[in-house]
This record gives sequence, C-alpha cells and structure tokens, in this order.
Amino acid sequence: MKTTYCNPLDLGYRYSHMNEGKRLAHREGADPTLVCFKGVYYVFVSMSAGFWCSSDLLNWQFRAAEDLLIYDYAPDVRQIGEYLYFCASRRNRNCPILRTKDPLTAAFEEVSAPFAFWDPDLFQDDDGRVYLYWGCTNTEPIWGIEMDPETLQPIGEKVPLIHARESKLGYERPGENGVVSRENSVVYQHLKPLFNPEIGKIEFPQGMSSMGGYSAEAMTAMFLSIGKPYIEGAYMTKHGGKYYLQYACPGTQYNTYADGVYVGDSPLGPFVLQRSNPFSSKPGGFITGAGHGSTIADRRGNYWHASTMRISVNHDFERRIGLFPAGFDADGVMYCNQNFADYPHEIPSGAFDAAAQQPKWMLLSYNKKATASSGAHPEFAVNENIRDWWSADTADAGQWLCVDLGRPEDVRAIQVNFADEALCPEFPAEQYGSDRGDRRIELEPQISEYTLEASCDGESWTVLEEVSRECSNGYYEYTDGLAARYIRVVGGKLPYGQVMRISGLRVFGNGSGAVCAPAQARAERISDLEARITWAHVPDAQGCNIRYGIAPDKLYMSWLVYGADEATLTTLMKDQEYYVCVDSFNENGIAPGSIIKVV
Repeated sequence: MKTTYCNPLDLGYRYSHMNEGKRLAHREGADPTLVCFKGVYYVFVSMSAGFWCSSDLLNWQFRAAEDLLIYDYAPDVRQIGEYLYFCASRRNRNCPILRTKDPLTAAFEEVSAPFAFWDPDLFQDDDGRVYLYWGCTNTEPIWGIEMDPETLQPIGEKVPLIHARESKLGYERPGENGVVSRENSVVYQHLKPLFNPEIGKIEFPQGMSSMGGYSAEAMTAMFLSIGKPYIEGAYMTKHGGKYYLQYACPGTQYNTYADGVYVGDSPLGPFVLQRSNPFSSKPGGFITGAGHGSTIADRRGNYWHASTMRISVNHDFERRIGLFPAGFDADGVMYCNQNFADYPHEIPSGAFDAAAQQPKWMLLSYNKKATASSGAHPEFAVNENIRDWWSADTADAGQWLCVDLGRPEDVRAIQVNFADEALCPEFPAEQYGSDRGDRRIELEPQISEYTLEASCDGESWTVLEEVSRECSNGYYEYTDGLAARYIRVVGGKLPYGQVMRISGLRVFGNGSGAVCAPAQARAERISDLEARITWAHVPDAQGCNIRYGIAPDKLYMSWLVYGADEATLTTLMKDQEYYVCVDSFNENGIAPGSIIKVV
C-alpha cells in the first residue's frame, strides 16, 4: 500500500504546443489550487484540460474537463456555501466565475463575469462575506476587493495590498539565484538607445507615433520594468483569526521562485510582512522552485502547500507540481517544510508536526555509475539536476539506461523522470486553441511505455514495473524493500515517437554504510540581502542542507546543496537577523549541524 509521495508529483502532465515563430512542445503543470470539497481533494492546474481528484493526497485520478476555460491560466477553485467556484485568468476580457455542486457529476455553470483579472483567488470568510484577490505583473500590486456572495459582482473599490519591494526583500529579486542584469536583456538593449534619461521616457524618432503597435508611454513602462519582479499568484488562508495573504515572486522561470506572505487582521488589510519569508522556497536540489501555490488544511487538520516547480528549459513555462507539509507555529508564523523536498515523504494517517517531517528514505543513486544502450552523458540521469538529461541515439524500442548502486542496497522507492527536447509536432493552424491562436493543449493522453527492472548481479533481472500511461515523473514505492544493485529502465513507445530521454533515474532507500560527519560551518552576512555559508569539507557526504530562519527555533527555510562546500543565500530580508544550521547528509542518513548566527 502506497504511503509516500515524491516531488515533482506523479501526475499526467499534458503537452502544450506553442507556435511562437518556431513550433515547440513542453509538458506543463503550474499554479495549483488545492481544495478539499465535500471530503474529496481536488487540484486544478494550469494548462491541464481537466483536474485531479484524490481521497488521500497520494493517489490522484485525472478527470478531463475540456470545456472548463482550459486556455485561461491560474485556475482558482474555492468552496462558497455548498458550491465549488471556479475562475481563471483573462487580461483583456471579463473573466467568468463558474460553480458546481459536484465537479465529478455536474457541470460548472456561469454565475458572473465581473471584470478582467489575472491570477485570481476567491475567499469566503467565516461571516459569509466573499473577497477576490488578483494580480500578475511586474508593475502593479496584488489587488483585493469585496464581492457580493450572491451575484459575485464587486462591492466598493479595489484596494492595493502587496507591492514589490525587491530592494529590501532578497527573495523578490528576479534572476537565477536572485541575480539579474538589465543589460543582458534583449529588450533592454533594443530600447536603451530610445530612452532619454533626462526626462525618464522613451522618445521615438521624429515622425513615429508608435513602434510595433506600442506607444512611447507603453514602451517607457516596459523599459523601466525590466529587472523588476513579477508579483502574482495571490492566495488567502485564515488561521487563528489572522488573514495570511500569500503571493508569488519573482518569476516562474527562476530557481528562487517562491511564495511570500503578509498577515492582517481583516480580509482587505492592512497587511504586514511576516518576518519569516519567503514561507515557501526551494532554490536547490533536483527540481527547484516553490511559488504560486495554495495552502489548505486536510481532513485531519494538517496543512499542506501545493505550488509550482520549474524546469524551464524547452520553454519558461515547462513546469511541474510540488506538495509540501505546512503549518503555523505557536507564535502564528506560517511556514512550509521543504527540507529534502524532492525526496520521498509520508502522508501521515493522523495529525502531525509539519516542521519535524523528515524524508522517509535517502537517495542511493547520486553520482553512481550510469550506463546506457546508446547516447552521451548517461551520468546526467544521476547528477540531481532535472534540467539536463541523457538521450538515446534512436527511438527504437529497447533503449535502456542503468544505474549501478555499487553494491546491493535496500531499495524502497524509484522515481523515473523523462525529459523532452526539440519536440516539434506539426498540427493544423485551427487546432491551436488560445485567443491568439498560438497554443494547443494536447487533449489526447500521450502514453509512455517502459519497464523498470532490478538486479543484484547485472545479469538476472526482475521486472518491477511495466508502465503504459501518461507519465513523465513516475514514482514507485516498495514499502517492504527489495535488494538490488542495478536499476534499469527499458524504453518502449514514447509520446510523438521521440527518443528516450531521462533527466533523473532516482533510487531511494536505506543505505548500508555510515552516516557522514556533521558539517562545521561559518555564516557571514555579505550584503543586506545575502549571506555566504561555508563549511569544512565533509568526507563521504553527498551534500549539505542549509536550514535558516529568523530565530534558532524558526529555521523554516532551506537550501539543498550537492557536491560543494559553500553556498550564498540570496533570499534574505534587509535588517533581519538570521540563524543557520548546516546538516550534512549521504545515502545513509542526515548528520545535524550546530545552529549558528549569521554575522
């Protein structure tokens, strides 16, 4: 019986085909709204042409809903009264708000279409009043407004709630590891010669009133916004009489994509930045990013946060879904436990302490010897980076990839992560369904066929799984364990006839050796928004997990590092003190470090 899950979640992510000058395809799932409605868990995900449902947060079944505004981004679902309400994003047209009494048996019906918004979130307070939050730009704030609970039309005026503060909040800075250069932007280089710094505006050559359909005013706004974070993905959670307004930043394509939170005493504020921020962040490890999500209590009162994880290689919007235990401490601080967040974790059968959750098993396959039937760089499948991969030379069935664990180990779970590359199927123009006619969501399941095998000697093989399903991040659990030295994936027919590509053949279990020694670390504040963490090299360690936070008992943030003896934390808040603890780890377990102050 399955008791664990592993991020990215094993969902049937749909292909999006883009026609933006060059045809390309990528699997996409993002902006998840998780909800428990009438005892059933649902997760609605951008560009999925449907939704998933579950009775236990472990086993998810897909339900197609092709008429449910599938080309509108960031679907929001909330319970209001006895109905489940749905809305999504449209910039230039009024956004419909729909509802149903049962998404499994009844259609969604339109209630209203109040105005145009992007990244919406409906919220009903305990007194029955309803509010809408929205926003997704690098120039405007998160907005909020009260809505009539019967007509779902606005009441009063919209209120600005959260503005970008990237000069004071390190986690809001765009760029990989929070580092971006305006000068490296193609748009910046194109517009810089037109910008007059004396008046702070773009000036067109004489006789021109627009360029590419944009006015000088619009071009000026575009130029000044380069290097600014996107403030987006609002979500409201109420706990202990307080209102926790969450938001995403700085951009979905960055490893530092995160969710921050402000706290208020009423649904429309005023809101105060929580001192512990970002509350959801996963900048290191196999798959990074943990922004634009939702936070709910399950049927047992445990909190969970679902959010977006990035690949962003074939397209910036090549993404997956992550699930993380979350909670509120005794001081009302909202947090998310993302220690080893892409390792197997349990879904407990009762109430649990989210902050204390640890991975169920450790990684046995990191940098182990990998071989393949053909192709270059099989080692990319075991280097803990979802953004590179091994590719076979041909699409012939029978291509294989194998990892040698070095000796028979106690294997408890395996994750097989497939990759796409230069995938450009041709479709008639009329099959591109978005408003601009530039996107096609694949409505037919694209089946991946492969077998997963194990061996102790490399000659006699046992078939563990025969897979034939829509599957890019397959996760397989062996609760009682199996002894194996070699784990092999053998490919069959894959979507669109592509060659087999694997970005991660990840094997988890109980290592048979000794845990490495604890790390001896130092922590130095090197700027208002950054700290450099260093530690003496730890023999036999795979890496270190840096836990950090605003107090010794609030180390709620983490940064996972492989094969290095230092890291720079770029997500700090100005004028905020920090403490860190560097835990070394290997396949045999975790060696907790000492808590030290950043000085």
